[in-house]
Amino acid sequence: MIAQAEQLLQRGSSVTRSLLPAIFNIFSQWRLTGAQQMTLLGLSNEKTLYNWKSQPEKAKLTRDLLERASYILGIYKSLQILLPDQVLADQWLATPNDNPLFNGTAPMDRLLAGQVVDLAVVRDFLDAERGGW
Repeated sequence: MIAQAEQLLQRGSSVTRSLLPAIFNIFSQWRLTGAQQMTLLGLSNEKTLYNWKSQPEKAKLTRDLLERASYILGIYKSLQILLPDQVLADQWLATPNDNPLFNGTAPMDRLLAGQVVDLAVVRDFLDAERGGW
């Protein structure tokens, strides 16, 4: 995995040219606000978010961005597998969940805690649900 990440980091703009638009498409399907998108991407500057949207090839590819993007793509994929109905898949994140992991809150609330580990926990949960362990 480390070697793959290094290769992606070296490829830079060619990766972000396709990676970020895919991520922003997912965010659109999930109906996320700009602030929510910034949290999931680990950004603190709104201008950076909009620059990434308009010129994804100029985004600086970092290990943190790759890790966050990987978890977001994995969550999206797992939801598509578990809930083939697109509307249900997109709504799952916003629906309160009584699993102890979420304690009655929506999974999106966990994701929006802002730490990479929160993305990992939700992805691991979904992978386990689909038998991906």
